[in-house]
Amino acid sequence: MTVEQNVLQQHSQKHQQTLLNQLREVTGTTDVQLLQQALQVSNGDLAEAVAFLTEKNAKVPQQDETTYYQTSQVANDRYISVGSQADTNVIDLTGDDKDDLQRAIALSLEESSRAFRETGITDEEQAISRVLEASIAENKASLKRTHTEAWSDSPNPHDRKRTDNCPVGLKNVGNTCWFSAVIQSLFNLLEFQRLVLHYAPPARVQDLPRNQKEHRNLPFMQELRTLFSLMVGSKRKYVDPSRAVDILKDAFKSSESQQQDVSEFTHKLLDWLEDAFQMKAEEDRGEKPKNPMVELFYGRFLAVGVLEGKKFENTEMFGQYPLQVNGFKDLHECLEAAMIEGEIESLSHSAESTAKSGQEHWFTELPPVLTFELSRFEFNQALGRPEKIHNKLEFPSMLYMDRYMDRNREITRIKREEIRRLKEHLTLLQQRLERYLSYGSGPKRFPLADVLQYAMEFASSKPVCTSPVEDIDISAPPSGTTGQLLPAASPAEQGPSCPPEGPGPATGPSGLPLPPQQQRVPIHKPFTQSRLPPDMPMHPAPRHVTEEELGVLEGCLHRWRREVENDTRDLQGSISRIHRTIELMYSDKSMMQVPYRLHAVLVHEGQANAGHYWAYIYDPHQRRWMKYNDISVTKSSWEELVRDSFGGYRNASAYCLMYINDKKPFLIEEEFDKETGQMLSGLDKLPADLKLSVKEDNHLFDKELADWDLLQARKAQQEKLALAAAALATASATAAASSAASPQPMSTQPSPPDNSDPQHDPEYMEQPSPTDDSKHLQEDTERAIARAASEQLEERGPEALLNAAIKVEYTRLLRFAQEDTPPESDYRLQHVIVYLIQNQAPKKILERTLLMQFADRNLGFDERCKSVMNVARAKLDMIKPEEVNLEEYEIWHQDYRNFRDTTVFLMIGLELFQKKSYVEALMYLIYSYQYNGELLLKGPYRGHDQEVVGRYRRQCLLKLNEHAATLFETGEEPEVSDGLSIMNELVVPCIPLLLVHDTEKDLLAVEDMRNRWCSYLGQEMESNLQEKLTDFLPKLLDCSTEIKSFHDPPKLPTYSTLELCERYGRVIASLGRGPADGR
Repeated sequence: MTVEQNVLQQHSQKHQQTLLNQLREVTGTTDVQLLQQALQVSNGDLAEAVAFLTEKNAKVPQQDETTYYQTSQVANDRYISVGSQADTNVIDLTGDDKDDLQRAIALSLEESSRAFRETGITDEEQAISRVLEASIAENKASLKRTHTEAWSDSPNPHDRKRTDNCPVGLKNVGNTCWFSAVIQSLFNLLEFQRLVLHYAPPARVQDLPRNQKEHRNLPFMQELRTLFSLMVGSKRKYVDPSRAVDILKDAFKSSESQQQDVSEFTHKLLDWLEDAFQMKAEEDRGEKPKNPMVELFYGRFLAVGVLEGKKFENTEMFGQYPLQVNGFKDLHECLEAAMIEGEIESLSHSAESTAKSGQEHWFTELPPVLTFELSRFEFNQALGRPEKIHNKLEFPSMLYMDRYMDRNREITRIKREEIRRLKEHLTLLQQRLERYLSYGSGPKRFPLADVLQYAMEFASSKPVCTSPVEDIDISAPPSGTTGQLLPAASPAEQGPSCPPEGPGPATGPSGLPLPPQQQRVPIHKPFTQSRLPPDMPMHPAPRHVTEEELGVLEGCLHRWRREVENDTRDLQGSISRIHRTIELMYSDKSMMQVPYRLHAVLVHEGQANAGHYWAYIYDPHQRRWMKYNDISVTKSSWEELVRDSFGGYRNASAYCLMYINDKKPFLIEEEFDKETGQMLSGLDKLPADLKLSVKEDNHLFDKELADWDLLQARKAQQEKLALAAAALATASATAAASSAASPQPMSTQPSPPDNSDPQHDPEYMEQPSPTDDSKHLQEDTERAIARAASEQLEERGPEALLNAAIKVEYTRLLRFAQEDTPPESDYRLQHVIVYLIQNQAPKKILERTLLMQFADRNLGFDERCKSVMNVARAKLDMIKPEEVNLEEYEIWHQDYRNFRDTTVFLMIGLELFQKKSYVEALMYLIYSYQYNGELLLKGPYRGHDQEVVGRYRRQCLLKLNEHAATLFETGEEPEVSDGLSIMNELVVPCIPLLLVHDTEKDLLAVEDMRNRWCSYLGQEMESNLQEKLTDFLPKLLDCSTEIKSFHDPPKLPTYSTLELCERYGRVIASLGRGPADGR
C-alpha cells in the first residue's frame, strides 16, 4: 500500500468515527452497533440517520438493562467510548416536539457535514478552537484595559529571574491555565521532553501529501520545541507561550468564544503530536513504521462479550481512558465499573442459548504513560446546562494494574466472584447490624442496647402513687400565668382513675360555659411559675412495682442488653474482617507485578462553565511534589494534593490522572553524556539550533538586567549628588549669614539668629514659622533647658547648659523607648528619637538629630534659650561630612517620614472601615500594608503589627465582596453592574496581593470570596446574568500572583504630632473594644 493510500484510508476511518461521534452526541445513543446500522441504512446521510435513531428511541423509550452491544470494530480508532462512559450532552428526542427537533438537528448536522467536507475540520476540532479563541480574545482584551485593570510583568527584571534550577513557569496569556497545566505535565516526562526537543521534520516535506493538518503540525512542533527549550535553559522565572497558542488559534476558525473542557485539548494535542511524528516515521518507508507518540501514550484492550447468547472478541486501541466519577468512592471502583458492562455470567459457561448480553474489557498492552480522564461534568437536562460533579474520589500514589490484565483474566474472575460473594454476605451483616442500631417500628429509631438501658432506668425509678396531673390546681392558676387552649379529653380517654376535678365547667367573659374544645387548661411553665412541686419526680416512673417484679425485670433487661451488645460487637467485627479481606484480595505478589506510579494530577477549580486549572507533578529526583500554577512553581506535598484533588468538600478536584510505568525508568531518567558519563543539564540537553536560540534569549535578558542595574545606579548617583549639592548650598548660606552678622574672621562666638533660609531639615524637627507641631517640640526643648538649668549647682556657660539639656531630653526619650506600652500609645509617633533608639540607629545620627532639635530658631526669646540655640547651630556647622554621613542621616529620617505616612494611611483606612465606607477604606489599607511591609523588611520595630494591618485589609475585601454579591443577587441592572464593577475594579485586582504571601487566613478569605460567586452557577437566573457571571468568574478564579498596577496612592493630609497621636490612639483603642476577628 502506498503512502497516499495509507493516508486516505486513515482519513476515511477517522471521518467514519467522526460521524459516529456526532450521532452519539446528538441522540444520546451509546450503542455503537446501532449507530453503525443507522449510518448504513442512511448511506452516510446524518439527517436520515438521526431520523432512524429517533424512531427507534420512540418505540423503546427505556433501554432494557440487558441490552448491551458489541463495540466498534474499526481497527485504527483510538478515541472510542470505553466502559460505561456516557456522553453528558444528551438531548431527549422522544418528546411531543420530536418532528421540530428532528428538522433542527438535521439542518445542524447537514451544515456540520458540509463544513467538514469543505475544510477537513471536525466539530471536535472546532470545539477546541472555541477554547483558543476565548484565550486569545481575553489576551487581546487585556491590552485594551484601563490603567487600573492592566496586568503587567514586574518592571524589575530581578523579580522575573529564575532562581538556581527552579522549574520554569508559563505565563497565563489570557485564560490559558489549561495550556500550562497540560504542557507542564508532559514536559516533566523526560522521555517526552527528549522526543520533542530532538524532533526533526521530514527531510523531503515537499514530496509528502500536504493537507491542512500537516501545514499546522510542523509549525506547531517547531514552536513547541522552542517553548520546551526555554523551559529547559532559560534564565527567566517564567516564559511566554503566546506563539504556540497563536498557532493553535490560527489552525481553527470559529466565531464563538466559550469555556471548554480541557480534556478535549489534551486529547487533541496528542493527536496533533502523533500526526507530526507519523510524518517522520513514514519517511523511512518501512512496513510498520513506529510512532513514538503511539508507543508512549496508547495501549490495547480486548473486548470480550456475549451478544444475545453469541460470544465475540475484539481488540481495540485506546489513549486517554475515560472513567465515570459519580457513584464511586475510589479509582479501583471506577475501573471495575468501566471494565464490566451488563451480565457476563454466560462467558464462563459453554451454553450459548442464554439471552444475557454483556462484555468485559481486558488490557492486553498498557502504555508507558497511562492517563485516566475523570468525567466530572454532566449535562443537566432540566436546567439545560452542564454541571460539575464535586463528589470525593480517592486515588493511590501507586496503582497496580494486574487485576485488569488479560493474562490474569481467570484469576481475576475468581477473585471478583469471591468479592461479590463477600459483598453479599457483607450486605446481610450490615442489614442485621442496622436492625440493632436503629430499633423500632416508628419514624424515630434508636440503638436497641440504649432502648433496653432506658427501660431498665424507668423500671428502677422510684414508684409514685399519683397521676402526674393530680397535684396541679387548675381552679386557681398562679399569678402571671395564662391558660392555653387545649382540646378537652373525653372520659374514655381520661380513664377511671382520673375523675373530673374543679367546681364546675369553665365559663367565658359573659358567664356562659365554654365549649368543651376551648376550655383553658393551665400548663406548667417552668420560666413563669416559681418552681416545680417538691414531690414531682424528675423522670417518669412506674406507679406500682414490687421488689419481685423489679428483680425479674432487671435481671432480664441486664441479660438482654449484654446479649445485644455482644451481638453488635460480633457483627461489627465480622464486617471489619470482610472489609479487610476485600482490601487485601489483590495484595499477593502475583497481582502486584504491573506497578504504575502517579506522575501528575491536573486539577480544576470552579464550576462546569468557568474555573481555573493547575497541576501537581512529582519530582522523582527531589522526591517531592511540585505545584505548577501558571508562572508560580512551588514545593508542595501529598497532603496538599489530596486536599485539592480528591474533591468532596470544595470546588477543586482532579479531572485527569497521569500514571507512568514504574518498571520503565527511561520515562523520567536524565540524559548522560556518552563520552564523559556526566549528567546533562541546562543548555547541554539541547540540540545545537535550540541551544543557540536560548543563548540569544538569555543574552537579551542579561542585557535587561544590566540596563536595569545601570538605571538604578544612575538614580542612586543622582540622588547622592542632589543631597551633596543641598548640603553644600546649606553650608554656603550659613557661612554667608555668619560673616554678615560678625565680620571678625577669627571670632569663635556663635552667630546670632538671622533671617536666612533654614537648613533642609525634617518638617517634624523644624518649620519656618511656629505651628502646632513645632510649638509642641519647642515646648519639650524649653522644658529640657529649664530642667538642666535648675539642676546645675553653679552657673555655667551656654555649651555646658546645652550638653546638660541634651542629656535630660535624651534620658526622657530613652525612657519612652524602653517602656512597654499598648498599641494605642505609640511613642514613636511623638518623637523621632524614640523611633531611632528602638531601631538601634548609630550614635552620630542620634546626636545630630538632637542638635537639630536644640538649634531650632523658633525657641523662646529669653537669653538662655537663645544662647543654647546659637551654640547648637555652631556645633552643627563644625560637624565635618566625614564625621556624620549625611546620606545615611537622610535615609534614617526618610524612613521615619515613611513610618508616619504609613501610620496616616492605616489610621484613615481604619476610620473609614469603622464608618463602613469600605470602598474608600480599601486603598488606604492596601497601601498601608504595602508600605508597612517594606518598613518591616529593615527591622521589626520599623513599622506596625503587620498581622493587624493584614486583618483589616482582608476584612475590607470580604465586606466589599459581600456587598457586591448582594447587589448581584438583586438581579436589577444598575445594582448588578455596580456589584461587578466593585469586583472588577477593587476586589479582583487585590486578590494577587492576598495570594502572593501564601498566608493561611488570606488564602481562606480568597476561597470564601470565590465560593460565594461559584455558588451562583447552580442557581436559576436570567440569561444576561448568567452571561455576565460566566465572563466574570475566570477573572476571579485566576490564581496568578501577578500584581495589578493601581492608581497612585491617596494624597495624605498633614497632621501635627499631637493630632496624629490622638487620632491614631483613638482608632486603635476602639479596635480592641470591637468583636474578635476569626479570619
